[in-house]
Amino acid sequence: NTQKQASLCYKKLSMSKKNSSVNLKNCFKDFKDLSNILKNFQSKLDKLNKKKYLVAVSGGPDSLALVALTKAYSQKKNCKFYYALVDHNIRKNSRKEAENVKKLLKKNKIYLKILINKKKIIRNIQAEARNSRYEILLNYCKNKKINIILTAHNLEDQVETFLIRLSRGSGLKGLSGMKYLSKLERKVSLYRPLLDVKKDFLIKISKNIFGKYFKDPSNKNRKFLRTKIRKLKKPLEDSGIKYNQIFKSIQNLSSSKVTLESYLNKIFKDLIKKNKSEVSINFQKYKALNDDTKIAILNNAIKLLKKNYYDLRSKKIKNLINNLNKKSFKKSTLGGCIFFKKNQNLCLKIEKL
Repeated sequence: NTQKQASLCYKKLSMSKKNSSVNLKNCFKDFKDLSNILKNFQSKLDKLNKKKYLVAVSGGPDSLALVALTKAYSQKKNCKFYYALVDHNIRKNSRKEAENVKKLLKKNKIYLKILINKKKIIRNIQAEARNSRYEILLNYCKNKKINIILTAHNLEDQVETFLIRLSRGSGLKGLSGMKYLSKLERKVSLYRPLLDVKKDFLIKISKNIFGKYFKDPSNKNRKFLRTKIRKLKKPLEDSGIKYNQIFKSIQNLSSSKVTLESYLNKIFKDLIKKNKSEVSINFQKYKALNDDTKIAILNNAIKLLKKNYYDLRSKKIKNLINNLNKKSFKKSTLGGCIFFKKNQNLCLKIEKL
């Protein structure tokens, strides 16, 4: 019966472009759970209260659900949504896949911009692709004077990120998961309005509104850790370890992280200085700190130079900390930066390739 309703809903959308806005609203109204998700989504964007947004699209069910929610929201509020898909050109058929997403959205009067990543990605594929994607989306935001990028990260993504970081021995900062709102650059922030929404609901929205969604072949690639972690969901839930409960734990950890960040920000201001293309850290004060705080300082210093969104893995940072403790230390590289000592400071600048 639910499938029949969904099919009927999609036919309505496809048949009447003139009344697509009315049909879109009805598609959410026909299902109470989806209607609640839309209300929750509208409440979150109301608080942001921006005139322009960039929606990061992939073609998967999560991002298409986000597209549908933003389209419904735009019919209620006077704001503009831009839609962009980054084609990394890694897979053979990636351009064709991107064009298929564009055609699907165009049927519903949603216009997608395909942005080509011209950088070659050879190793550490997922991390490098993510960094390149944010860099490309940031440039697009600057051109269009947009301050907010919306992504479709959901509850399962949050739990998977937690489990990945747990497997790597992460501390409080890593285990507290992704934030709803994160600053990418001074004028552009990343917002994840669907972090508390289950993937099943997003699949339902995609099917109801667009009739289909596209699967990313790399999601089945067993060489990626996230793919392996994703396979754990069923055995974990069968054992009584529910994703909802893990999500609650992540929220509690996140609350503790906010307190810690307030403390760390005071230390950053005291110890770290940026001068044009170089960052310096007061080495005497740095040496008196514990390892967790040292890791936070080094990550913060790298971000100031490289504008990386994600922290580096703690194992690499710890190796650098050990090297800095040696009297023989002269210089070291990490995260695309060169570390060296100058007077009483530990300095770093971008490594030239």
